[in-house]
Amino acid sequence: MDNVVALSVATLILVMIPGPNAALIVANSIRYGLRTGVVTVLGTTLGVALQLLVVLLGMAALLAVAVPALSWIRWAGVLYLLWLGIRTWREPVADLSRVVAAPAVLWRASLVAAVNPKTLLFNAAFLPQFIVPGSNASAQLLTLAMIFLAVLLLGDLLWVALARAAQRLVMQRSSVRNKITAGALVLAGMGLALSRRA
Repeated sequence: MDNVVALSVATLILVMIPGPNAALIVANSIRYGLRTGVVTVLGTTLGVALQLLVVLLGMAALLAVAVPALSWIRWAGVLYLLWLGIRTWREPVADLSRVVAAPAVLWRASLVAAVNPKTLLFNAAFLPQFIVPGSNASAQLLTLAMIFLAVLLLGDLLWVALARAAQRLVMQRSSVRNKITAGALVLAGMGLALSRRA
């Protein structure tokens, strides 16, 4: 039980450290509101879940070798986020009360989370630290992965709540909203660009 508490606390601390996923969540939450922020969180959680599935299947070692060959996928994600940031910076201010999030938000957020090799390798090294010796390691790893995802989901929803509070302030200065969103998207792209193998 101590390992579950330790994992939960460690994961919550990690979630509070801004990275590409948090920047994307904040950007979408400020620009499009609560619903899109939640959809973005579901997308990033799905992306991390795909990474954890790879870890659980024991493919992390294989991907550690393959990541350099597949880094073009990460760079495509970087370019996409930077393009979104630049486009958002230049867009006229929209009436957010009429904006509806595109269904593609979920899949875009999943892609941003899934193509980050740093988090894949980190998760492969992080979760096994909480396995209690003498028990079924595979079953423990699955349980730990589920706890990790649950804490990650809740922590990222806190990012949405913080962004939502900021959105109310930003709404009063609508000309600044696009600039803040664009900055967050560019930061997400830079965070993804700086992600590299440990």
